[in-house]
Amino acid sequence: MSSIGGAVNLAVTVIRSRHSVRKYKDTPIDDKIVKDALDCAHLAPTARNEQPWLFGAIRDRDTLKAIAGLADNGRFIANAPICFAVFGKKDAKYYLEDCCAATMQLILALQGWGVGSCWVAGAKKDYAEDVRKLLNVPEDYTLVSLVPAGYPEEISIAKKKPLDEVTFFDRYEEEE
Repeated sequence: MSSIGGAVNLAVTVIRSRHSVRKYKDTPIDDKIVKDALDCAHLAPTARNEQPWLFGAIRDRDTLKAIAGLADNGRFIANAPICFAVFGKKDAKYYLEDCCAATMQLILALQGWGVGSCWVAGAKKDYAEDVRKLLNVPEDYTLVSLVPAGYPEEISIAKKKPLDEVTFFDRYEEEE
Protein backbone atom coordinates (compact mmCIF):
# COMPACT_ATOMS: atom_id res chain seq x y z
CA MET A 1 0.00 0.00 0.00
CA SER A 2 1.12 3.50 -0.74
CA SER A 3 1.59 5.84 2.15
CA ILE A 4 2.51 9.46 2.55
CA GLY A 5 3.59 10.55 5.97
CA GLY A 6 2.30 7.28 7.44
CA ALA A 7 -1.24 7.68 6.10
CA VAL A 8 -2.48 4.92 3.84
CA ASN A 9 -3.64 6.19 0.46
CA LEU A 10 -7.10 4.63 0.32
CA ALA A 11 -7.85 6.00 -3.14
CA VAL A 12 -4.94 4.07 -4.62
CA THR A 13 -6.06 0.91 -2.83
CA VAL A 14 -9.61 1.26 -4.19
CA ILE A 15 -8.37 1.94 -7.72
CA ARG A 16 -5.97 -1.02 -7.71
CA SER A 17 -8.62 -3.39 -6.34
CA ARG A 18 -11.25 -2.52 -8.97
CA HIS A 19 -12.01 -5.16 -11.58
CA SER A 20 -14.97 -5.64 -13.89
CA VAL A 21 -17.59 -7.86 -12.27
CA ARG A 22 -20.28 -9.59 -14.34
CA LYS A 23 -21.65 -12.11 -11.83
CA TYR A 24 -23.42 -10.81 -8.75
CA LYS A 25 -24.92 -12.20 -5.59
CA ASP A 26 -28.66 -11.74 -5.23
CA THR A 27 -28.16 -9.22 -2.42
CA PRO A 28 -29.73 -5.75 -2.63
CA ILE A 29 -27.49 -2.70 -2.47
CA ASP A 30 -28.33 -0.45 0.48
CA ASP A 31 -29.84 2.95 -0.33
CA LYS A 32 -26.99 4.68 1.53
CA ILE A 33 -24.45 3.11 -0.85
CA VAL A 34 -26.54 3.98 -3.91
CA LYS A 35 -26.89 7.61 -2.83
CA ASP A 36 -23.20 7.84 -1.95
CA ALA A 37 -22.18 6.48 -5.36
CA LEU A 38 -24.52 8.91 -7.12
CA ASP A 39 -23.17 11.78 -5.01
CA CYS A 40 -19.59 10.86 -5.95
CA ALA A 41 -20.57 10.68 -9.63
CA HIS A 42 -22.14 14.13 -9.58
CA LEU A 43 -18.98 15.58 -7.98
CA ALA A 44 -16.85 14.55 -10.99
CA PRO A 45 -14.80 17.14 -12.84
CA THR A 46 -16.75 18.83 -15.59
CA ALA A 47 -15.70 21.29 -18.30
CA ARG A 48 -16.86 24.82 -17.52
CA ASN A 49 -18.79 23.30 -14.59
CA GLU A 50 -21.65 22.50 -16.99
CA GLN A 51 -22.56 19.25 -15.20
CA PRO A 52 -24.35 17.97 -18.35
CA TRP A 53 -25.42 14.70 -16.79
CA LEU A 54 -28.42 12.82 -15.61
CA PHE A 55 -28.02 9.67 -13.52
CA GLY A 56 -30.49 6.82 -13.22
CA ALA A 57 -30.48 3.99 -10.68
CA ILE A 58 -32.56 1.07 -11.92
CA ARG A 59 -33.62 -1.74 -9.60
CA ASP A 60 -36.88 -2.90 -11.18
CA ARG A 61 -36.26 -6.48 -12.36
CA ASP A 62 -38.37 -6.15 -15.54
CA THR A 63 -36.57 -2.94 -16.51
CA LEU A 64 -33.17 -4.55 -15.86
CA LYS A 65 -34.16 -7.46 -18.12
CA ALA A 66 -35.32 -5.03 -20.81
CA ILE A 67 -32.01 -3.12 -20.68
CA ALA A 68 -30.09 -6.42 -20.83
CA GLY A 69 -32.10 -7.37 -23.90
CA LEU A 70 -31.08 -4.13 -25.62
CA ALA A 71 -27.38 -3.99 -24.66
CA ASP A 72 -25.45 -6.29 -26.97
CA ASN A 73 -22.59 -6.77 -24.49
CA GLY A 74 -24.65 -6.39 -21.34
CA ARG A 75 -26.84 -9.48 -21.08
CA PHE A 76 -25.61 -9.94 -17.49
CA ILE A 77 -27.40 -6.69 -16.51
CA ALA A 78 -30.57 -8.79 -16.08
CA ASN A 79 -29.03 -10.48 -13.02
CA ALA A 80 -27.56 -7.38 -11.36
CA PRO A 81 -29.29 -6.00 -8.24
CA ILE A 82 -28.97 -2.49 -9.73
CA CYS A 83 -27.84 -0.79 -12.90
CA PHE A 84 -26.85 2.84 -13.10
CA ALA A 85 -27.40 4.72 -16.34
CA VAL A 86 -25.38 7.83 -17.13
CA PHE A 87 -26.82 10.23 -19.68
CA GLY A 88 -25.25 13.36 -21.12
CA LYS A 89 -26.91 16.48 -22.46
CA LYS A 90 -26.26 16.34 -26.20
CA ASP A 91 -25.76 20.07 -26.69
CA ALA A 92 -22.97 20.29 -24.09
CA LYS A 93 -19.62 20.42 -25.92
CA TYR A 94 -17.81 18.08 -23.51
CA TYR A 95 -20.68 15.86 -22.33
CA LEU A 96 -18.86 12.66 -23.28
CA GLU A 97 -15.70 13.52 -21.34
CA ASP A 98 -17.68 14.82 -18.36
CA CYS A 99 -19.98 11.79 -18.22
CA CYS A 100 -17.06 9.39 -18.57
CA ALA A 101 -15.37 11.06 -15.59
CA ALA A 102 -18.64 10.77 -13.65
CA THR A 103 -18.98 7.10 -14.62
CA MET A 104 -15.50 6.34 -13.32
CA GLN A 105 -16.19 8.13 -10.03
CA LEU A 106 -19.42 6.16 -9.67
CA ILE A 107 -17.53 2.90 -10.25
CA LEU A 108 -14.80 3.81 -7.76
CA ALA A 109 -17.33 4.87 -5.12
CA LEU A 110 -19.08 1.50 -5.48
CA GLN A 111 -15.73 -0.29 -5.23
CA GLY A 112 -14.99 1.61 -2.01
CA TRP A 113 -18.13 -0.01 -0.54
CA GLY A 114 -17.14 -3.47 -1.79
CA VAL A 115 -19.72 -3.37 -4.59
CA GLY A 116 -18.47 -4.68 -7.92
CA SER A 117 -19.50 -3.22 -11.24
CA CYS A 118 -18.77 -3.28 -14.95
CA TRP A 119 -18.78 -0.38 -17.39
CA VAL A 120 -21.06 -1.22 -20.31
CA ALA A 121 -20.77 1.12 -23.28
CA GLY A 122 -23.68 3.33 -24.15
CA ALA A 123 -22.24 6.17 -26.22
CA LYS A 124 -22.39 5.51 -29.94
CA LYS A 125 -24.21 2.19 -29.46
CA ASP A 126 -27.25 1.37 -31.57
CA TYR A 127 -29.28 0.67 -28.44
CA ALA A 128 -28.57 4.04 -26.74
CA GLU A 129 -31.77 5.63 -28.02
CA ASP A 130 -33.87 2.59 -27.08
CA VAL A 131 -32.52 2.68 -23.52
CA ARG A 132 -33.24 6.41 -23.32
CA LYS A 133 -36.83 5.83 -24.40
CA LEU A 134 -37.26 2.83 -22.09
CA LEU A 135 -36.21 4.96 -19.11
CA ASN A 136 -38.30 7.93 -20.25
CA VAL A 137 -35.27 10.25 -20.28
CA PRO A 138 -35.77 13.59 -22.10
CA GLU A 139 -34.72 13.69 -25.77
CA ASP A 140 -31.96 16.23 -25.19
CA TYR A 141 -29.94 13.54 -23.35
CA THR A 142 -28.07 10.57 -24.77
CA LEU A 143 -26.86 7.41 -23.06
CA VAL A 144 -23.15 7.45 -22.22
CA SER A 145 -22.78 4.38 -20.02
CA LEU A 146 -24.53 1.62 -18.14
CA VAL A 147 -23.04 0.38 -14.87
CA PRO A 148 -24.58 -2.82 -13.53
CA ALA A 149 -23.48 -3.39 -9.94
CA GLY A 150 -23.73 -5.81 -7.06
CA TYR A 151 -21.74 -7.80 -4.55
CA PRO A 152 -19.42 -10.04 -6.55
CA GLU A 153 -20.32 -13.69 -6.87
CA GLU A 154 -17.28 -14.23 -9.03
CA ILE A 155 -14.39 -12.01 -10.07
CA SER A 156 -12.21 -12.71 -13.07
CA ILE A 157 -9.13 -10.54 -13.28
CA ALA A 158 -7.97 -9.56 -16.73
CA LYS A 159 -4.23 -9.36 -17.22
CA LYS A 160 -3.05 -5.82 -17.78
CA LYS A 161 -0.07 -4.81 -19.91
CA PRO A 162 3.12 -3.93 -17.99
CA LEU A 163 3.30 -0.24 -17.11
CA ASP A 164 6.45 0.32 -19.15
CA GLU A 165 4.61 -0.82 -22.31
CA VAL A 166 1.95 1.85 -22.04
CA THR A 167 3.79 4.87 -20.67
CA PHE A 168 6.43 7.36 -21.76
CA PHE A 169 8.09 10.38 -20.21
CA ASP A 170 8.54 13.71 -21.97
CA ARG A 171 8.53 12.36 -25.57
CA TYR A 172 7.58 9.03 -27.08
CA GLU A 173 10.49 7.22 -28.70
CA GLU A 174 10.22 4.10 -30.85
CA GLU A 175 12.35 1.20 -29.66
CA GLU A 176 14.83 -0.12 -32.22
